[in-house]
Amino acid sequence: MSVGKKLKGVGKKPHLYLLTLQNIRFARRSWAISVEQVETLKALTQECQLSLALGDLSLLNGKWYVTHSGLMRLARRNRCAGIQTHLVHQFCDPDSSRWVFRATVYKSPVSKRFVGYGDADPSNVSTLVHGAEMRIAETRAVNRALRKAYGIGLCSVEELGSFSSNSGHTRDREASAEHSANGSTNGQPRLRDQLCLLIRQHNLDPTLVKAYAADFCGTPSLKEANRDLVQSFVSHLAACAREDKDMLICRLNSYAQPAEAKP
Repeated sequence: MSVGKKLKGVGKKPHLYLLTLQNIRFARRSWAISVEQVETLKALTQECQLSLALGDLSLLNGKWYVTHSGLMRLARRNRCAGIQTHLVHQFCDPDSSRWVFRATVYKSPVSKRFVGYGDADPSNVSTLVHGAEMRIAETRAVNRALRKAYGIGLCSVEELGSFSSNSGHTRDREASAEHSANGSTNGQPRLRDQLCLLIRQHNLDPTLVKAYAADFCGTPSLKEANRDLVQSFVSHLAACAREDKDMLICRLNSYAQPAEAKP
């Protein structure tokens, strides 16, 4: 049975029907996904209008995660009235790089508030982003508040502890990921080479691609993202270039810095 025949309940909303088809096709081109993962993706698309092509979702270790950029787009689409963040000083310890933020989301000027907390310290973030704990804590708080406000049951990528599964070998995997980022893995080109090849093949702006990658991975810069996130971005970028290059160029241009006015 075709995908189109399986999409029931969205016939009266053509934009949701098209977005669902696009997401399923995008996912199948990027990953080997199961029937259960497709069903979850359909539900997320119809309920939240999340787009894989725009980086709203990511598939890590077989599970769907929403991204910070996806949550922000969801808030903007629903005309979120405001987001406030504050340090929770009594739980912070600058000497040990431990930070706790409280975020408050207002869906409308007269709505009740939705509060979320986020913490970060060297023990619950990847070693690749040590030094950015304060920013990570704020992002996690904002993500939790937004997920509460808009009923998103998925965990966000940025809320994952060290961006890895709880197998008890986090440090070994991170060291292996750092080594793999600079060399080949299983005979495959290293990720940096894959990314450079995509940039050359599709004539993309390297600076804009790096800015997009950092936003997609939820890290201050691309070099601070771990291998799983970079691999996800490379797959995402390749699928975007195949699916709709014009939309990808438009997306990249949104990361261009405005030119400074000359005296």
